[in-house]
Amino acid sequence: MGTEAVEIMKSNGLQVDFHLISNQKMENSFWFEEEIDDDLKWSFALNSVLHEGTSEYQNIVLLDTKHFGKALVIDGKMQSAEADEFIYHECLIHPALLSHPCPKTVFIMGGGEGSAARECLKHKAIEKVVMCDIDKEVVDFCRKYLTANHEAFNHKKLNLVINDAKAELLEREDKFDIIVGDLADPVEGGPCYQLYTKSFYEQILKPRLNDNGIFVTQAGPAGIYTHKVVFTSIYNTLRQVFKYVVAYTAHVPSFADTWGWVMASDLPLLLIQAEEMDKRIEERTGGDLFYLNGASFLSSTVMNKTVSHSLLKETHVYTEEDARFIHGHGIAYRG
Repeated sequence: MGTEAVEIMKSNGLQVDFHLISNQKMENSFWFEEEIDDDLKWSFALNSVLHEGTSEYQNIVLLDTKHFGKALVIDGKMQSAEADEFIYHECLIHPALLSHPCPKTVFIMGGGEGSAARECLKHKAIEKVVMCDIDKEVVDFCRKYLTANHEAFNHKKLNLVINDAKAELLEREDKFDIIVGDLADPVEGGPCYQLYTKSFYEQILKPRLNDNGIFVTQAGPAGIYTHKVVFTSIYNTLRQVFKYVVAYTAHVPSFADTWGWVMASDLPLLLIQAEEMDKRIEERTGGDLFYLNGASFLSSTVMNKTVSHSLLKETHVYTEEDARFIHGHGIAYRG
């Protein structure tokens, strides 16, 4: 089998290649392949590459996939797919907002594609959503190509800020009911890993929360084989900073794994009954959710024996000097 590789992008030492592969079984097919681990890859067929670019911080590609629809890929890692991004974003946003008695202000760290803001803005009581992303090119890219979020980007309650979230929180004097970490995974050399550290949570983020405020963050893969990569560490790190911490998970098909999120607060995070959560969803959003309901959220907080044990026994605290990183990157190739 002959192979010809053509480099299309290079940024921050990461190279993403298109490979022309001579193979009758894959003739005229076009594939994206993500390296999950040294000996594990995940691939899916494409219709086309809709757009590609390189910003100051990262590579950006929008793929038209046969199975998941439009998919946003940053630095070769799947960020979200049209077919199932609602799972990730509903789990990221709504448990925290529904647990708060009356959330009015939200600060989103990252969130450049606009989906986290879209979910926040479903809540009728919300008065202000600040979305702070470091990469203007990602935001402009998503604003142009991800049509599902056009309304959110143009919403009068959304305040879009292009800045490093750490610097932005340091500079601001206002506080928020909810702070969301909709950040890229902590990748070595990437722009985000410092926003998962104990010092950041303790010294910068927590002072910007109101007294009854809640912080929630995406926390990486949380499957039976992957939960120790960063999920348990992020959970344990937040336990050093906040009095009450809740971890929960859900399967996201386009991520090829179970995914994790962690909520934290200094006031008890009341895991309300399923019926009460369903009532709040209806009252606060008009019931406009596709994945999350009371029963599914409560079940998502129950871990299997292996993951539960790992969460309880984890001792690693995420610091700039002792960080953990997600493995791998992606390539695309044509058969």
